[in-house]
Amino acid sequence: MRPLWKKLLHFFSSLRLTVVLLALSIVLVFLATLDQVDIGIYGVQEKWFRSFVVVHFIGKIGFLFPGGYMLGFFLLINLVAAHATRFKLTRKKLGLFLTHFGLILLLLGEFFTGLWQEDFQMRIDEGQTKNYSESFRHNELAVIDATNPEFDRVTAIPEEIVATQRVIHHASLPFRIEVRAYYPHAAMQFAEQATSPAPSLATAGFGRRFAVTPFPPPNSDLINIPAAYIELFGPEGSLGTYLVSAMAPQPETFTYAGKTWQIGLRVQREYKPFSLHLIEVTHDVYPGSDIPKNFASLVRLRTADGSEEQEFKIYMNNPLRFGGFTFYQYQMDSANKSTVLQVVRNPSWQMPYVACTLMALGLFWQFGQSLRAFIRKRTA
Repeated sequence: MRPLWKKLLHFFSSLRLTVVLLALSIVLVFLATLDQVDIGIYGVQEKWFRSFVVVHFIGKIGFLFPGGYMLGFFLLINLVAAHATRFKLTRKKLGLFLTHFGLILLLLGEFFTGLWQEDFQMRIDEGQTKNYSESFRHNELAVIDATNPEFDRVTAIPEEIVATQRVIHHASLPFRIEVRAYYPHAAMQFAEQATSPAPSLATAGFGRRFAVTPFPPPNSDLINIPAAYIELFGPEGSLGTYLVSAMAPQPETFTYAGKTWQIGLRVQREYKPFSLHLIEVTHDVYPGSDIPKNFASLVRLRTADGSEEQEFKIYMNNPLRFGGFTFYQYQMDSANKSTVLQVVRNPSWQMPYVACTLMALGLFWQFGQSLRAFIRKRTA
C-alpha cells in the first residue's frame, strides 16, 4: 500500500486535475462576465478573482464556487507537483522548464499584486504643488488642528471605523467622538428641498440647515458618497452634533480648548515624502480634427529635504517612477489647465515582466530545439 504522501503527490500532479482546474477557470470567467453587468469591473475583480470562495446567487438560489485565488493556488501546486514527478531537467526539456517557471512567477505575481497594489489619484492644477494623493473609493473622517497658520495637524480615522458607529478616542484629540448615525451612500440637500430625508440630528454647524437622504449603494465601479452625524464630547459634556458628508464643500470649523478645529468626511489621502509641482499641461490633437493625440504633464519633483529635484514629462506609456510609486497620465482637463495622475504602488510590478521574459525564452528554446531536429531529419 502506497504511503499517504505519495497518494497526495499523485493526485496533485495528475493531468485530470489540470483539466478540471482549467475547466473551472473557464466557468469562472463566464460567470464573472455575466456578473459584471450588476457589480461592475472592480466588484468582479474583488468578488470572483481576488477571493478564495465565491458566494453567488441566481435569483434566490445561492451556491459556492472556487474563486480566482483558490484555482490559481491549485494550478500552482499542480504544476510544481507535475514537475516533481513526471519531468526531469535535461537540455532538451530546458525550454519547458523555463516556460513553466515563468508561468509560476506569473501566478505568484498576480497574487502579490492583489495583496499589495494600491491605487490612488493626484489632481493638480497648473502652478500647484501637492504632496499627497487621494483614494479612488475610500474615505476618512479628518479631524484637523488648524490653529497654526503654517501647517495643519491631521488625525485621520478610516471610514470603516466610522461605519461601526462606536466611540472613538485618540491621544491627539482633547475630545471623544461618538457616531450617532452613518450612511454609506447619501445625498445632502437643503431641508425644505429633500423628498425623503432621514431625521436631522445636527445641533451645530451647517448641518442644521441640511437633510440627509440615504440611497442604496451604487454599482461598485461608482463612488460611494458617505455621510454621518458626529457628536463631540469634552470633559464638560457635549460640544454639539455635526453633519459630515463627502459632498460638503468644506469641513466644519469650531473652536475648543483655545484651538481652531475642522472636522469632515473626505477622500482618503496618502501623504508622501516628496511633492509634485505641475509646470504645464499639453493636449495635442490630430491635425484638422478634435481627436486627442497625446496628453502630457510636465512636472517638477522635489523631495521634502530638498536633496533631489528634477523635471519629468508624463504621458501615455511614459510614467514617472520614484520612491516605489508610479505616476501614470490618467485624465486631463485642458480647459481648466489641470491634470489627474494615477498613482500606483505595487512592490511586485517587475514579476510579470520577468515571468513573460522567461516564458518567451523557454518557448524560443523549445521551438528552436524542435526546428533544429526537423532540419537535421530533413537534411538526412
